[in-house]
Amino acid sequence: MSAAQAIGEYLQSPDDLVKVAAFRKKLEKEKASIDARLKSGVKEQLDATREGLKKLLSTRNNVQAIKEEMQTVDRLCTDPQHEVATFDQISRVSMVHRNFEQTEEMVNNLLEMNSKLDVLEEVLAADSENLIGPAPNLLSMHFQINRLEAFRNQTMHQAKQASAASRQKLIRIFERLSKLIEDFEFYVLELARNILPLVRAGFPEVVVKLIKIAELEGREDEKAIAIRLVKKAAKMDAASKFKSMQANARVLKHYRSKITRAISDSIRSNFDDAFERHEQDLDAFLDNLGWIYQDLIRIESDVVPCFPPSYEIYSFYIKEYHKNLDMALKRLVASEPEASILLHLHAWLKEYKKSMKELNVPPELIEPPLLNGEEQNLIEDYLKLIVKKLDEWSANLMKTEIQEFTTRTNPPEVDSDGLYGMQGAVILFQMVNQQIDAATESGQGAILARVVEEVNRVMRSIQDRWSKVVDSEFKKQVEKPEEVAGGLAEYCLALANDQVKSADNTEALLGRLEPLVSEKYRVPISDKLNDAIDGNLDVAKKCIQTFIDIIFNDVKPATKQLFQPSWYDGVIEQVIVTMKDYMSDQPFIKPALFELLVDYLIDAFLVTYLTALANCSKLRMPDATERIKEDISAVFAFFGEYKPDKELEGCFEVVEMILAMLEASKSMAFLSYWAFAKVHGPCIPFVEGLMKARGDLDRSGVSEVMDSIKRKAKDEGLTDPPQPTIMKKITVQSALSRFLRAQ
Repeated sequence: MSAAQAIGEYLQSPDDLVKVAAFRKKLEKEKASIDARLKSGVKEQLDATREGLKKLLSTRNNVQAIKEEMQTVDRLCTDPQHEVATFDQISRVSMVHRNFEQTEEMVNNLLEMNSKLDVLEEVLAADSENLIGPAPNLLSMHFQINRLEAFRNQTMHQAKQASAASRQKLIRIFERLSKLIEDFEFYVLELARNILPLVRAGFPEVVVKLIKIAELEGREDEKAIAIRLVKKAAKMDAASKFKSMQANARVLKHYRSKITRAISDSIRSNFDDAFERHEQDLDAFLDNLGWIYQDLIRIESDVVPCFPPSYEIYSFYIKEYHKNLDMALKRLVASEPEASILLHLHAWLKEYKKSMKELNVPPELIEPPLLNGEEQNLIEDYLKLIVKKLDEWSANLMKTEIQEFTTRTNPPEVDSDGLYGMQGAVILFQMVNQQIDAATESGQGAILARVVEEVNRVMRSIQDRWSKVVDSEFKKQVEKPEEVAGGLAEYCLALANDQVKSADNTEALLGRLEPLVSEKYRVPISDKLNDAIDGNLDVAKKCIQTFIDIIFNDVKPATKQLFQPSWYDGVIEQVIVTMKDYMSDQPFIKPALFELLVDYLIDAFLVTYLTALANCSKLRMPDATERIKEDISAVFAFFGEYKPDKELEGCFEVVEMILAMLEASKSMAFLSYWAFAKVHGPCIPFVEGLMKARGDLDRSGVSEVMDSIKRKAKDEGLTDPPQPTIMKKITVQSALSRFLRAQ
């Protein structure tokens, strides 16, 4: 607060100016009081400081005096013989007395040792046979064996200066005791390996006794180590030298580390036993690992209270179980298990993390993570294995199937439905369903989608292979018919049936999978399986088309005569007989495929017939139209056996339209053309070739007809129909080609 603010508190109104004198006196009194208190406080502080300095000087003098006295005492203790004339004699007498006592004790111990060993060996043997028991003699045995061991160690240490023969004799004397000590330590470590079974059997007190022994031996080890260190660091009096002898004689036990190592060994042994027990059934190994959680629960509730906190035994057990589980799982992965095992393991690892969290296990105790945290690599390994197996299986399958298809030593198999068939579809989908089922059990849409993708890849590869094989076999049959086996047509039908069966199986698979996955994975799964279905149907269609191609390759001598001079005598019957012969296989293919076969056959016949018509040089009119009508009537009757007349009329309508153009007069030709063009488009080259082939039209007549047709087409703006018709497949040769063919 500033002076102006302080004054402002006193002078808040004009009337306060009258009180200025009173205020001044009041402030002077307060100032005087404060000055007096400050002066008194300063004086007291100076007096206290002066007194403290005097005491510090006095203390320094006292410390120096004590130091000098202690140095005198140390000098007298270090070299007492200069102060006590008989000190050397006293020391020697003391040494003789101590040696006498030790000798007497040693003789007595040697005399009593064998009888003690008899009792201890009998008790140890009995307790060792009942390992998972109360171990009532554990502490007493340890106490007595410990005393005998200390006696042996001291005796052997003192005998270091004795002759070799004496030392060997002592070794023989103590041989039985050494064996007992080894057996007892083995018994103790066996108990350590069976801590959990002991607790489960209701003997936690045995674990407590075990830890008491370890703690006692640990303290004795520490004492011995400390005395040995002191001996190295400083001079020692006689009493210290005696203790040093005891320390040097002791064999360090390290029981604590041995017990923890035994626990580790027992845990490792449990995991090894579990793995080896189910080595031939790794699914069972993973399914039966629930004992891990049961053990940890029991350890936390019953084992931990038996150990001192310094052992941190719960953390130790968790780390050991985690470490040995990791080694077992790596061993599993290294054994190159089936693909389904990898998926099972991936799911199990997720469940392990969840279970350890539910057990409230601190995350730092289960580090590093199992399989180094690379469980996602299991999915990649699984997919690689799927790829490898699918490729191997499909390669073996295709090798057998293609060999059967190309050699054709026997007719195609006939299934229970009386249809041609092959084993490919059945075997393929056994493989596919096996992998799909395993992926489905994982409960992960991503895995299922990846497996479906691989299945699609394999199926597409098989389909491509079949397409090439069918093309290759047909090419051989066309080019070198005498060198190839018969029956290609029947095998094409069998393969078509097989592909349709695969498509049906794939469709059923799609219907089964779609409800199991979310929209995210439903779309890619659907796309891949539909793509595979399309591929199967494409191969089936190719087989049907190849079957048709085989028919028309056989009738090629007859089709070459179409619209040639010999045609007027009738050649179509030869074509019909050949087609009828091939169609006798009707009962052996699926109804849907047979319908497709009839449609393809009609289409192929019309294309062949109309192409021959479009490229003929001359037609004798009206003989040609009459022959066409007779041909079409015979063919119509043939196809009428397989297709309703109404549908056939639609197929052969194009021939009727072409006949109308052939029979029309010059003046009316454009009307017949118009009816044809409205359905099939302009087709000017075809129509022009047709008009030129008519024997009843001269050049001027053809020109007149074509002029009217072209004008009509131009005036009406005719274009090709939105959906191509059969006329798109008709190849019209150039005038030169037709001329050369006629020659």
